[in-house]
Amino acid sequence: MLAINQLSIQFGLKHLFKNVSVRVHPGEKIGLAGVNGAGKSTLLKIMAQVQHVDDGILTRSKNISIGYLPQEITSFVPGRTLFEEAQTAFAEALAVQKELDQVNQALGRVVPEHAGFADLLHRQGELQHRLDQSDIFTMQSQIEKILLGLGFSQSDFGKDSTSFSGGWLMRLMLAKILLAKPDLLLLDEPTNHLDIESLTWLEEFLKNHRGAMVIISHDRAFLDNLTTVTWELSLGELTVYKGNYSKYLVEKENRMIIKRAAYENQQAMIQQTMRFVDRFRSKSTKASQVQSRLKQLDKIEMIELDETENAISFRFPPSPPSGRTVLEIENLTKQFGGGQPVFSDLSFTLQRGEKLAVLGVNGAGKSTLVKILAGLVTPDSGAIRFGHNVAISYFGQHQAQELDSRYTVLETLSHVDNELSVTQTRSLLGAFLFRGDEVDKKVGVLSGGEKSRVALAKMIATPANLLILDEPTNHLDIVSQEVLQEAMRQYDGSIIVVSHNRYFVNSFVSKVLEIKGGHGTIFDGNIDYYLHKTHAETTPAPQKTAGAPKTEPGTPPSEKQAKKGKESRKLQAELRQQKNREIAPLKKIVDRCEQEIEQLEGRKSQLEQAMADPELYKDQDRFAELNNEYTSLGRKLKRSYADWEHAQAGMEKVEARYAGEEEE
Repeated sequence: MLAINQLSIQFGLKHLFKNVSVRVHPGEKIGLAGVNGAGKSTLLKIMAQVQHVDDGILTRSKNISIGYLPQEITSFVPGRTLFEEAQTAFAEALAVQKELDQVNQALGRVVPEHAGFADLLHRQGELQHRLDQSDIFTMQSQIEKILLGLGFSQSDFGKDSTSFSGGWLMRLMLAKILLAKPDLLLLDEPTNHLDIESLTWLEEFLKNHRGAMVIISHDRAFLDNLTTVTWELSLGELTVYKGNYSKYLVEKENRMIIKRAAYENQQAMIQQTMRFVDRFRSKSTKASQVQSRLKQLDKIEMIELDETENAISFRFPPSPPSGRTVLEIENLTKQFGGGQPVFSDLSFTLQRGEKLAVLGVNGAGKSTLVKILAGLVTPDSGAIRFGHNVAISYFGQHQAQELDSRYTVLETLSHVDNELSVTQTRSLLGAFLFRGDEVDKKVGVLSGGEKSRVALAKMIATPANLLILDEPTNHLDIVSQEVLQEAMRQYDGSIIVVSHNRYFVNSFVSKVLEIKGGHGTIFDGNIDYYLHKTHAETTPAPQKTAGAPKTEPGTPPSEKQAKKGKESRKLQAELRQQKNREIAPLKKIVDRCEQEIEQLEGRKSQLEQAMADPELYKDQDRFAELNNEYTSLGRKLKRSYADWEHAQAGMEKVEARYAGEEEE
């Protein structure tokens, strides 16, 4: 349905695209992966024909419709309500309906004998057929369903669309694209401004979308749950992998093992050739052989390794010791203008080493809560008690504006009072995409996203035993997220994090605070557990019968038996459906853990084989690197097995409970 043929774009010596050729087939759900700056957004713009290329490079099927969601907000017409703006997605059908109304009125004014009557009748039939093929008759219900699903309320429908903030306008843009039902969806970071409820709704909606889609997202769980193909942009080249993001990582690692071996063999050959050239360059008897070797080198297609091959890692320094109870919140209340409370009587405690995720819809008060804890906002009532020797480090979006534009990136972190060496500081900056000479850039010339990454790195470098973070992954690619994720998993202090990125927080949080309807509820577990519990609470419990079904006194025995059998079968079907609903999220965890365990066991086996080679111990740096990775793998395996056992036990409990109910 759409193809790109031999696309090449070069800036100086850097290839953004190098002879890229790829096709989108009907119904494909594609995830577009690659480090920041690899060209993902540019490729999407080319496919959407927002950025033009030479004739013949982009080809598309006739009459194909494309919906493109950029990262930038487009302008909206002032004076239109939210509902009216969403209604413009049906502009073509509404225009047909308007013309049909005009034709119907014209038919009412002329007699059948009129010369133009037949033409009007023919046009009426054409327009009516086109209208019947459209979704205009369910337009209102569709608009309501999608706007509500993306987090708008009924009271928002009559508000001027331009009165909404940037994040909500992005949701409106997304709503219009979904309502148009295009053949191909091109979505550039569609989850950036969504809370977890809207995100899970969008995920379910896109699962049922019949058209094709290409998605750029830094939310790994979102990609895993939706995509069946992964395109990777790296060093100007595009590689196609079958499967979602997790499967792509496994396949990529397998391919990289082969590529690394080929790269090392090529480098060894080049070094051997250059030693020959350097040795015999000055000897006339060897001149022809030297020239021959040099020509061979010129013809070689050099193998390049992706910059992500240079493993980046960061680990927090040990946090200062604190008391057992880090934080106590009691009856906390906050309201803004108009007397509308953000939340009231909010209470919870945080113990040393606990890691808490704060969840809720946009506007529920998540950011307000963390700003109160950071001392930036004053609550109306309630008590906040920090434990002995608690030192806070806070990251919010405003930190980016507070950076001193006169200093370089490296100098900004060097001014933090900590014990990090220059090497450790550079490693931390590398995790946030500042590598090589980029650390010498002045803060004043950085983009908004780059400043946010510097602010996040600065917060992490500040010695603390309680980290408070508000959406820390907004400007990080998946590789950087995973570096930060692993560091937070190993961090021995406490964490309070607001994030809609499920995969990021799921692996290290141990508690979830849900703020809903102005009140807070604590769930002891990670995000998967929270989603499972909240899903179970909103699902009706299976109905149990108090005894044998009653029948009327005069009902014949055969009829009684038939009625009893029918009701029994209905009950059994309802129980099976309910059981499947409860087991589904647990099975999802089991499947994910099994996939992780398989991947980790495979890598562990490779490391054991490599570490069994006596030659390895001659290279102490390489040995230390493999040994560290082996130790880290052991910890990851232990966590994956524990999560698997917990979910498996949960499935067995559900099976046992329903087995008892089915016997009854």
